[in-house]
Amino acid sequence: MNSNINRTTRRAILGGASGLAALMLIGGSVSAAEIKEIHFLIPGGAGGGWDGTARGAGMVLSKEGLIEGASYENMSGAGGGKAIGYLIETAERQQGTLMVNSTPIVVRSLTKVFPFSFRDLTPIARVIGDYQAIAVRPDSDIKSWGDVVDRFKKDPRSVKFAGGSVRGDLDHLVPAMAMKAMGHDARKVAYVPYDAGGKALAGLLSGETELLTTGFGEAIGPHRDGQIRIIAVSSDRRIDGIPTLKEQGADVEFANWRGFFAAPGISGEQAKAYAGLLKKMQETGTWEDLRAKNGWQNLYLPGDQFAAFLAKEEKEIGDLMRELGFLK
Repeated sequence: MNSNINRTTRRAILGGASGLAALMLIGGSVSAAEIKEIHFLIPGGAGGGWDGTARGAGMVLSKEGLIEGASYENMSGAGGGKAIGYLIETAERQQGTLMVNSTPIVVRSLTKVFPFSFRDLTPIARVIGDYQAIAVRPDSDIKSWGDVVDRFKKDPRSVKFAGGSVRGDLDHLVPAMAMKAMGHDARKVAYVPYDAGGKALAGLLSGETELLTTGFGEAIGPHRDGQIRIIAVSSDRRIDGIPTLKEQGADVEFANWRGFFAAPGISGEQAKAYAGLLKKMQETGTWEDLRAKNGWQNLYLPGDQFAAFLAKEEKEIGDLMRELGFLK
């Protein structure tokens, strides 16, 4: 990380104390019950997994009376780096903000898409896991993952995957992992990046690509509505009757976590209050209905445990990406 960013981060941390008033609190101590409003910062466009997770969390927290209101801000750019940089550089004004993120914060830091990492933020809690789905248009003659592999054998460049993230990120990484597991060169996977899952879905439906790689939670609605057809999921068991990559010959199992981060410099009490709110959210029936509808898995992990998990994942994904040729 360059020195300018470090200086910016230090200024944000030092300035964080002056912005505590931005968090609407009652009394002198900080508890989950005292957080009145949350502003959700979303590092991508509308229609993606980040967008759905943040807006879903805000809806549940508000509906269940855990907070009085939620607001949302989509800030695309630099693979999520624009929003992360903004949260760091304006930390003193962001004491009431939670930013949603997921495994890409680890991947994009490793690949230098942006110069930040999770260490520059305050990890609040991991909340859910979302498996990866491979989908086609309903009228496609591709019926299974095996059909994709057969085409790849003949002409790798003719098999194009649309995804809502940058090259070398999860939407790219999972089909590459699956091809490698089948004994093929993962570096030959043709990937077309879009800004968020909604645009990637549009790319598939318009015929720009034949395949879509995206989070299962983003794909299950269009699949159930008949807009697309999911041919494989990266889970350890079938979901909604959809075959796994494993049972189709690719020994791959992968879940993309999603969670929330706060600005650097917030107090430990604030961080625990936010984590406590998210835990209470997961215990509600409203959340359970949303989770089941979207095919999410509850993977709650707060604070320091979340940070330790991120450090472990950073090493494991880094090793995998080097093996696949995405990192030197």
